[in-house]
Amino acid sequence: MSHSSTARAGGRSRSLILTAMIFAVAMTFIDQTIVSIAAPTIQHNLGLSSSGMQWAINAYLLTLAALFAFGGRLADIAGHRKMVVLGVIIFAAASALCGATPRGSAAEAWLVAFRAVQGAGGAIMFPAAIAIVVVTFDLRSRGRALALFFGIAGALTAIGPIAGGYLIQWTWRAIFWINIPVALIALALIAISKPPNECRPAPMDYRGLALIIGGVGLSVFGFQQSALWGWANPAIEICIAAGVILLVVFFAVERRTVSPLINVRIFRNQAFLAENIILGVAMMAFIPVFFFTALYGQIALAEKATTSSLLILYFFLGFVVCAQIGGRMLDRIGAKRPVVLGSVLAAAGFGLWASRATDLHVGAQVIYIVMAGAGMGLMLGQANTDAINRASRYSYGEATGITQTVRNYGASLGFAILGTVLITRFRTAITSSLTGKGLPGRAASAEAAKVAQLQGGNGNVAAIPAFIRADFASATRDVLYGMAVIMAVAALVALRGLRRGVQEDPVQTEEDVSSQLSGQDPGASLDPAWGPGPEGFRDESP
Repeated sequence: MSHSSTARAGGRSRSLILTAMIFAVAMTFIDQTIVSIAAPTIQHNLGLSSSGMQWAINAYLLTLAALFAFGGRLADIAGHRKMVVLGVIIFAAASALCGATPRGSAAEAWLVAFRAVQGAGGAIMFPAAIAIVVVTFDLRSRGRALALFFGIAGALTAIGPIAGGYLIQWTWRAIFWINIPVALIALALIAISKPPNECRPAPMDYRGLALIIGGVGLSVFGFQQSALWGWANPAIEICIAAGVILLVVFFAVERRTVSPLINVRIFRNQAFLAENIILGVAMMAFIPVFFFTALYGQIALAEKATTSSLLILYFFLGFVVCAQIGGRMLDRIGAKRPVVLGSVLAAAGFGLWASRATDLHVGAQVIYIVMAGAGMGLMLGQANTDAINRASRYSYGEATGITQTVRNYGASLGFAILGTVLITRFRTAITSSLTGKGLPGRAASAEAAKVAQLQGGNGNVAAIPAFIRADFASATRDVLYGMAVIMAVAALVALRGLRRGVQEDPVQTEEDVSSQLSGQDPGASLDPAWGPGPEGFRDESP
């Protein structure tokens, strides 16, 4: 895009462009959680198998994770605005078709297929939307803009289970149809605001695309299936190992590719590498906390699905407020302080929440739930924004594709590890309880294995025995302690890997821009601040 085009973009309403992008990505965040709450109803209504319903949930997350890098690169090549519009249309169309799933033998394949298409639409749309926000706002106001973006988008993740709980009382199909008016609003706002459509034409690296789809897809699939198949199943290890090997091969191939899908030189920048490690680690707690909190409310607290999901709102009360504070800190003093402080605060919040989880009294936990959410809000968006800021303006989509791939990979790993902790601890606690009630050891273990698969949302929460509620609470306590450890690790990485100071806008000459647009330099997507040196920063240390 020419300088004149950029200038014209600056004359538009930046707030309107930001609003358009928030509406565009709103659907992807809502759909990360809304289907889970409606799963029992959908399965019963369509007569799906348990594995089929699980795939209806996982297919979306799997394609979203596997195609983020492709979506980011495509946005930079074809144009950010074009890819947002295309992604919104694909996502809305797939949502409509999911809502129109027919009953009968074709239902399972239909729903899984169009959930996968939804994920593909989200992967195309999201990196381009972030890139537009980054291009629209200068470095000094970008932190606040993206804090608002991630704050609202994150809140929509929490709204998913709550909205789903109410919509399924009308029809489960509404959880998909709700995306259609949101998409129409997004398209109208895009047409009115005309966001910048920057692009850098270049050939697509299909070899790298195949490797990263295979690597991310197989390993994430292995993590997803671990809860169903069990870690003792050799297929889990094979999937994860094969996925990791393909990712290693992808990294080696990309280093020698002239126009790579991901320019892996990007990881030479210590801060970018650290931010991505932080994001991957933090997402191991951030996305799973919604699922485990909803189960805790339904099983341990014996609340209905619609009521238990309100626990998540306490979390986001802290998240949304501190996301704005963190954005202002990022603009004023840089990323290190909000990321470190946020990680520490989240670790403390999760730890204190865990210490009260067995009380089975929400009032005693609220302040700690808010604290955990506040810590995540303070650090998560700022780590993401600081990472994206380190790419040149012609590679914001690529950088976003990388960060979102890492985030989804971390969330999948978190689900696998913490889910295993929950089930194992729950089964052990139930076995002890049943043995204490006089049931023989082998019979107690067999019964515990059945009960450990207990799912909330069946509407009969009052029938849950008190000892099972207590045992599930103790299992959840261990999961929350695990989240505290995860965020403590994120704090240590931030403390050691990030530098103090505010990033400066990289200075690019006309030759740099021309070289980037022509694709002559395989490292052209990197701005002058890449590398271990101090360029691109204003050192504010004493």
